[in-house]
Amino acid sequence: MDLTDIEAERARLRASYLADAAGRPSSTARGIHHTALLSSNVEQTIRFYQGILEFPLTEVIENRDYRGSTHFFFDVGNGNLLAFFDFPGLDLGPYAEVLGGLHHIAISITPDKWAYLRKKLDEAGVAYQEESGASIYFQDPDGARLELLADPLGEMYGNRVL
Repeated sequence: MDLTDIEAERARLRASYLADAAGRPSSTARGIHHTALLSSNVEQTIRFYQGILEFPLTEVIENRDYRGSTHFFFDVGNGNLLAFFDFPGLDLGPYAEVLGGLHHIAISITPDKWAYLRKKLDEAGVAYQEESGASIYFQDPDGARLELLADPLGEMYGNRVL
């Protein structure tokens, strides 16, 4: 497909499915309760998310679905949680991007916190890619990809998306 075809397809999708904000129905959902990722090492994950990114750890419990597994949660603001499981004994492989899998998690932060956390990533030796002066892309210790986005919730690079 060439660029003209791709843009025509986007236009078709917008015309077919995208309702004007005033006419858009309310969602049946209240929000994302938590996004769950996998952790190879609970303490390493806590040190990264709470220690470097300063997302407070809110709970550590046993995973109800796998005896001996730990389920733990971090506050990422606005009533949203980032959760993790470890699965001891399952010998899980490294992160891999697959269809139907997670590409990255974008977390909105203020421009001041964005600069502050970029400095903390530098100090911790975490490699990242900066884009458009508003996004920092990097990986957690297990390879999950994250984005710190200095745009308000509901906006993306100056465009309203909600």
